[in-house]
Amino acid sequence: MSQVLDDLLALLQLEEIEQGLYRGQSQDLGFKALFGGQVMGQAVSAAQQTVVSSRNIHSLHSYFLRAGDASKPVVYEVENIRDGRSFNTRRVKAIQNGKAIFYMTASFQQEELGFDHQDKMPEVIGPEGLSSHADFIFEHQQYLPEAIRDKFLAEKPIELRPVQQYNWISPKSASPICHTWIKANGNLSDDMRIHRCMLAYTSDFHFLPTALFPHAASYWRPNFQIATVDHAMWFHRPFRIDDWLLYSMDSPSASGGRGLVKGQIFNQKGELVASTMQEGVIRQR
Repeated sequence: MSQVLDDLLALLQLEEIEQGLYRGQSQDLGFKALFGGQVMGQAVSAAQQTVVSSRNIHSLHSYFLRAGDASKPVVYEVENIRDGRSFNTRRVKAIQNGKAIFYMTASFQQEELGFDHQDKMPEVIGPEGLSSHADFIFEHQQYLPEAIRDKFLAEKPIELRPVQQYNWISPKSASPICHTWIKANGNLSDDMRIHRCMLAYTSDFHFLPTALFPHAASYWRPNFQIATVDHAMWFHRPFRIDDWLLYSMDSPSASGGRGLVKGQIFNQKGELVASTMQEGVIRQR
């Protein structure tokens, strides 16, 4: 396992302060503001600690209220809404500087059998031989401000290999569709809770920017604001994030300074393992 993956696992392991209260450290990815995926992954980790291990998270619905500070830890307050015979419901509040920066409601379910159908996986080329997003950053590093260049060039715990790379330096209008292969940079344990936290963390990468494709816009340009407002996620079937997963994203709408994106995540067998939806701010200042 790589050191950066070890560091991410440590980031998702929270310190229990008191019953229902947890503290997580923060990670600066170069933006000063907290990465939304970090907050989601840690919130899922906090909620999971209050539910018996035989019940798995199957959905989460979250709102980002304030920009978080990547230089400070985050406190997570977990409220037990309901423990039922089949489902458990939790509400998580993320706090910095005494103020809520994020809310999430999550539902857990015990395993059971039932009806089964799914969408078909898109027909795209596999991850082998594709260039990673890290390769794109390395090839265009001269466009990055020197103050954050090292953070962008550093080894990443999650590998992202887009099927077709959008040119963030000289963008051209394209269909609002993005297929990206994702995988942890190393092997993980068989604890499926870790894989779910990790996928929640990863689900925020390159998601909202898909709404920029038709407009030949780029968040790499100065004075551009892009920020998540809300994010929902559903876990359908078991998966491992240390195996390649296809994240298929598209944007059905952009209006009013906001973009809407939806995603489906498949394993290499073609099984739909998770779905996502997100709306966020996209605007030139």
